[in-house]
Amino acid sequence: MCGIAGQVGGSDSRVAQMIEALTHRGPDGIRVEETPGAAFAHARLSIIDLEGGWQPMHAAGSTVIGNGEIYNYLELTRDHQLTDVLTTGSDFEPLLHLYAREGEAAFARLRGMYALCFIGHDSRAFLARDPFGIKPLYIMEHAGGLAFASEPRAFFKAGLMQTVLDDEAAKELLAFNYTLGARTPFQGLRRLAPGEVCEVRDGRIVSNYRQPWLPKNLPRESGEGDHNVVEGALPPHGARLAKPNAPSTASRSPSPVFTGEVSDLLTQLDRVLENSVMVHQRSDVPYGLFLSGGIDSAAIATLMARLNERPVTAYTCGFDAAGAADERAQAERVARALNLDWRETTFGEEDFWRIAPQVAWALDDPTADYATLPTYKLAEAAKGTLTVVLTGEGGDELFGGYGRYRRALRPAWLGGRPAEPRGGGAAALERWRAEAKAPPGLTPLQQAQWADIQTWLPNDLLLKLDRCLMAHGLEGRTPFLDPEVAAFAFPLPDRMKVQGRYGKWLLRKWLERACPAAEPWARKQGFTVPVEAWIAPRAADIAQRLGDIEAVRRVKPDAAAAFQAGDPGVRWPLLFFALWSRIHLDGASPTEALASVVGTV
Repeated sequence: MCGIAGQVGGSDSRVAQMIEALTHRGPDGIRVEETPGAAFAHARLSIIDLEGGWQPMHAAGSTVIGNGEIYNYLELTRDHQLTDVLTTGSDFEPLLHLYAREGEAAFARLRGMYALCFIGHDSRAFLARDPFGIKPLYIMEHAGGLAFASEPRAFFKAGLMQTVLDDEAAKELLAFNYTLGARTPFQGLRRLAPGEVCEVRDGRIVSNYRQPWLPKNLPRESGEGDHNVVEGALPPHGARLAKPNAPSTASRSPSPVFTGEVSDLLTQLDRVLENSVMVHQRSDVPYGLFLSGGIDSAAIATLMARLNERPVTAYTCGFDAAGAADERAQAERVARALNLDWRETTFGEEDFWRIAPQVAWALDDPTADYATLPTYKLAEAAKGTLTVVLTGEGGDELFGGYGRYRRALRPAWLGGRPAEPRGGGAAALERWRAEAKAPPGLTPLQQAQWADIQTWLPNDLLLKLDRCLMAHGLEGRTPFLDPEVAAFAFPLPDRMKVQGRYGKWLLRKWLERACPAAEPWARKQGFTVPVEAWIAPRAADIAQRLGDIEAVRRVKPDAAAAFQAGDPGVRWPLLFFALWSRIHLDGASPTEALASVVGTV
């Protein structure tokens, strides 16, 4: 894990200045290398091969600089007989040797989270990002060549571009809490799409394509949801399933008849998830997890406890506010059942006003998701104890967990509606639909899953995780977002994901046996951050100040009235955008931004 910056083509390299803006991503040291036609800078957070894993890395006539982890580096070394040619234990070195044998096809062999620049022995230059978009990569073309970096702030620090707001992108941010596709809020700057591979020649992109995360053996034609099974990968359809019944207690499942199909799927699920957690634990530094009261993190915790002899360190955040949903009690039950080294932290009003501007600073590519706040606090608490943190992002998207998926499957007369964002206006929704358009052959449920994986997963959830953890020099890992897990989970029959009022049905069924203390069939409180309770007493003062902020006036002229009215879902995004614009457009410090938007706290 690290921060990377560089330039391909041209001679006016400013990588030394760029990397200065990314030292929070790599507190263990910086290396800068400039060669004819290319320049690289690397701020390192040492995770694997602490002594030999420095970058840029050279082998087999090629060069690579990357951010992230290649989890299957040991398997690549073994399967391609690379042991005798490797000179380090780095997870990135096998790629250099694979490219020497098979060219750019080597990129498709990577199992991990990564954003990288690769210059081959044949002088071909590539930029690439992992298929789910777990690790970020931003690019801009200028007279001196093509510059790239892990965060937008690097380009501004080096004077390569000005912070000019893209008003349409800002409107998307306020509509959806994130921006769509490759668009950033800054004019002239874009991010590589998840899975995108670009070839660069003479400082310009000459070709690009995407390596999809979608399993390649999905059926080409659409059919009944329950028949959407990948031949040879899952047991055949046809099991006799009874209709689920509501559980009489929290620990009992609304189980169908336990047939051979379900039993086989549970066995496969256990094997696939255990393998993913195992490779995501590969690290030469301390690792642990963030544990909520939900299904996904409980599943990760269960497997980590199984795979580790010593108690796994787990952090949970609770909210110090009247009436707030607090999952600490459930998290503690799971932690005690699994013998975790459980540590809790609280988030209260003082934390809110202290952390909000810090989060706005960290998210130079913004998401207005209030989940950034406890994520930042958890990272703050774990810093110094852990360097690697496993989390549950992706479980809902792959196994069908969101309530909007269930609503999308109901007929309209039963309250069904499309799994689309609500509000934001017709134009913004049309842009979302274009970005979320699914390939043919998917069931309605899979189409909804696809839309989330294309839009808010990379541009909200994973962006949140990257920035909030990297602000504290922590690496976040997501075992659900793994090619092997996706190949198993996404093609599952719809009934293995959604039954009645339960999403993630198969995952719940597995957790029922693997960790009963997680109470997978109990009604959950839902994840909310009580931001309104903290904002409301200051709403009138904040509303008056919003009109003094240029970006807010341009993007939402009625911001003061909307904020004063307290429309649902309006206050926190507007407050965040005001803080963000003061910091990233006007050059204010987080403390100055808070004072100008909120006043004295």
